[in-house]
Formats: sequence, C-alpha cells, structure tokens
Amino acid sequence: MATLKDATAIAGIGQTAFAKHLHESEKTLACRAILAALDDAGVSPAEVDAFASYTMEETDEVEIAKAIGAGDVTFFSKVGYGGGGSCATVAHLAAAIATGQANVGVAWRSRKRGSGARPWKNTTAQLPTPGQWTRPFGLLRPADEIGMLTRRYMHEYGATRDHLFNVALACRNRANQNPAAIMYERPLTREMYMTSRWISEPLCLFDNCLETDGALACVVVGAERARDCRHRPVYVHSVAQSLPAQHHGMVNYWNDDPLTGPAWAAARQLWKNADLGPHDVDVAQIYDAFTPLVPLSLEGYGFCGRGEGGPFTEGGALEIGGRLPLNTGGGGLSEAYVHGFNLINEGVKQLRGVSTAQVPDASTCLVTAGEGVPTSALLLRS
Repeated sequence: MATLKDATAIAGIGQTAFAKHLHESEKTLACRAILAALDDAGVSPAEVDAFASYTMEETDEVEIAKAIGAGDVTFFSKVGYGGGGSCATVAHLAAAIATGQANVGVAWRSRKRGSGARPWKNTTAQLPTPGQWTRPFGLLRPADEIGMLTRRYMHEYGATRDHLFNVALACRNRANQNPAAIMYERPLTREMYMTSRWISEPLCLFDNCLETDGALACVVVGAERARDCRHRPVYVHSVAQSLPAQHHGMVNYWNDDPLTGPAWAAARQLWKNADLGPHDVDVAQIYDAFTPLVPLSLEGYGFCGRGEGGPFTEGGALEIGGRLPLNTGGGGLSEAYVHGFNLINEGVKQLRGVSTAQVPDASTCLVTAGEGVPTSALLLRS
C-alpha cells in the first residue's frame, strides 16, 4: 500500500514575534511568517504552488499568494476544528506533493486572539448543533467544556491538580529558556498555581493557554528537494487525521466513553503507517490549550495505559531528561497560543538540534493537534 512515509519534509519554518497585542494586521503577520519560512528553506516565493491553512484563518490563499508573489497555485485546502487542524495542514501538503499535485507547499496560521474578540461573546449568532446541547446549560467557553471533562477524569482515575501542575510547570520551565516565549523569564511555582483564580473549576488560570497575537508558517517539499535546501530535512514520517465514532465536540458525551477522545483514533492511524512506535519518540509537542489535554493525549498516543496519564507526569517525566520531554518551546500554555502551530515549528527545531531547550540527540518527534476536537498528528524524524 502506498504511504506518505518520508516522502516529504519540512524544509523551512518562520514566525513573527508573539505578544498580547501586535499592531500589524493578520494578513501582514501571515506574510511575514511565510516569507521567513521560505527564506529559511532557501526557496523563492515564486515556486510556491500549494497552500494549506485553517477554516478559522481570517486570511486566505488568494490574497496571500498575491502578496508574497507566488506563481500558479495547483493545490489549496483548509482544515476545520481550530487547534485540531494544525498538523493536518502539513499532512494535506504532504499528500499533495507526494502525489504530484504540487511541488512547494506553505502552511500557516495567523491570529490576533490576544487583542481580538471572543467568538462566544456573539450571542446573536445561531449556535452550531453541538453548541445547542451545551451552551444553554452554561458551557459557554472551551474552558467550561474541558473543565467538565477534567472533572470526570479526576473522578474516574484519581488524577489530581498536582498532575495538572506538572504539565503547566514543564511548559513554563521550557518557556523560561525561550526568549521568543511570552512567559520567558517568568517562573511558575506550585504556590502560584494552587492559589490562582479559577477559570472554570477545576481549571485555574495556569491550566489555560495564553491569548496571543502572532503568526507561524512552514514550507513542505519533496524529500529529494529537501536535501538541497538550507537545513537538514525534517521528514514527515507518518500523519493522521481522525475523530472517533459519535464524537461530540470537546465534551464528547455521546461517545461510549467520553475519555477515549480523538487522540485514540488518530494514534491508531499514525502508528499503523509508521516504522516507529511510542517507545521510539525522543521528544513530543503535545497540544496544550488546557493542561488536562496532555495526560489524555499521553494515554491516547500510547505512552501510558488507560487512566495513567496523571501519574505519568510525576517525577519530572515531562522535563528535559525525563521519560518524555514535551513542549520544549513552552507550548500554548507558556510560549504562545496560535492554535498549535508553534508546536510544529518547535518539533522542527528539535530535530535540527537548535531548540532553546534541546533534547540531546533527538531524532524523532511527535506533534499533536487539539485533543477533544477532530484532530491530527505528525510523526517527524531527522
């Protein structure tokens, strides 16, 4: 069976500054990130013939292509479900390039959430079908939905706030090493975490991702072309895009088991098409819009057993030198929240050996998109 295994590689990455408020438009930020990624790869904008982004992206491929000076575009796509689409943008480009539909693809995300509006504040808009079953009963924000799922996880498996703190601390520690991170040189202590205000109990302030303005992009090319680019290729070894049967948004309560989320379905596809398994992963970039998504993802992707995601975080397991170092740029919790795209770029940095929190001799990296929503994942190797 034909697969995408190592047929393509990420050849360039780029990003803007991250901040609570940036003055430039989302289009300008997108173009800056894309041009930086192309320059990083040593590829001319005129060679770009494929684009992939999110359905929630406010910029579009037509305007971006004109602004950067792209040539004829032969493939473009958009992926839904917010943070669940991050890795899928790269997967779509990899599929297009591997099947000859395009040669040079750009994926990007530009977002002004730090200074922009909150979508759930628009109470005049007609609710999507899942929202009709949650928002009238008080689950107005993603934090409320994940808060309910977290309470069930704690009840069924004994996960604790200390386990969630372990996740928040690991991400903050890595951000403290990353000058580009919003939380650079801003340490987090257990006392700060335990005494912070509730956002949606049992989720406190530090269980929630940042609100960020900024943009990121990456360039995907064929494996042979990648060897001629400026940096050592980071190969797209395996990809997945999945949702479980009877899935229902973040609460997932129509599923037979709400705690068996999209990560479980994505993992089956990811590992099936890979020469590697969870035990081969040197470093992970796991989607962290909320801390409990990390232990749920650790279970879903096979790093530990059912209900063991909380205890897995103990003893510095998520730190450099631990069982599974993760979110080495700081993640969505402490570097920037741009719907998970910074996790892709950080995965590339790790496999190039240039991360600000480098895992020694890292040659494999798992990158995941949002757990709780239809999701996607990438297994990268050097």
